[in-house]
Amino acid sequence: MGKKLFISSDIEGTCGIAHWHETDKNKGDYSYFADQMTREVNAACEGARAAGYEEIRVKDAHDSGRNINPRSLPECANVFRGWGMHPYSMMFGLDPSFDGVVFTGYHSAAQVNGNPLSHTMNGQNNYVKINGELCSELMINCLIAAYNGVPVYAVTGDRALCEWIQSVNPNIAAVPVVEGFGNGSLGIHPDAAVRRIRETVEKAVQQNKADCMYPLPPHFVVEVNYKEHFNAANASFYPGAVQIDARTVMFEADDYMDVLRFLHFTL
Repeated sequence: MGKKLFISSDIEGTCGIAHWHETDKNKGDYSYFADQMTREVNAACEGARAAGYEEIRVKDAHDSGRNINPRSLPECANVFRGWGMHPYSMMFGLDPSFDGVVFTGYHSAAQVNGNPLSHTMNGQNNYVKINGELCSELMINCLIAAYNGVPVYAVTGDRALCEWIQSVNPNIAAVPVVEGFGNGSLGIHPDAAVRRIRETVEKAVQQNKADCMYPLPPHFVVEVNYKEHFNAANASFYPGAVQIDARTVMFEADDYMDVLRFLHFTL
């Protein structure tokens, strides 16, 4: 059986993106960035295919889950569009049979200034923390990969996020394609982004699996701080959750799947 790669793709870390309208399919600025998102996913697919991967699963993981143009991807790639209504969310479809994971178009966590669009899952929280660290969607999803025993080979997105992932494991390749400054961003040329992603993924997916594992802690302490106090009150009724102040709910578990269930119902 040939090698299998899982790609999870978002849009707020796509090359050059700077405004929420550029992420919204109902706005005029969206089509260009949906196309660039597709081009960056295709670049990752082409890099993996050049390295000998024969099956690629792509999770369209932004908003409606209906952003990527599947016709623009190689035939070895299949795309899950929409949402599986599963705690894996942006990683739906991942299982231990995959040989690796690549993330494209990812962005910094809520409260991190590396991207004008930084957030974690939605705009209703001020921050999410896991074991005291500000938690991005990338962290949540790298932990899903680790939970399944699957390595993370490469990440593309904003510079702050790329620096963060390499601080956790320098063997995970990173391709910064955009950098946030205040309420704006500086992107590299979109064609350069595509080329660098393809070249980096081709090399990255050939690394030793053990070298690219994201660390999985033995215990998890999760905090969600909401913008509205009533959302914290609502989340406090999740079994095992504790409201620790007007806007913050805490949850603890040893099994990461329990954490994902908590996040699934409270974010």
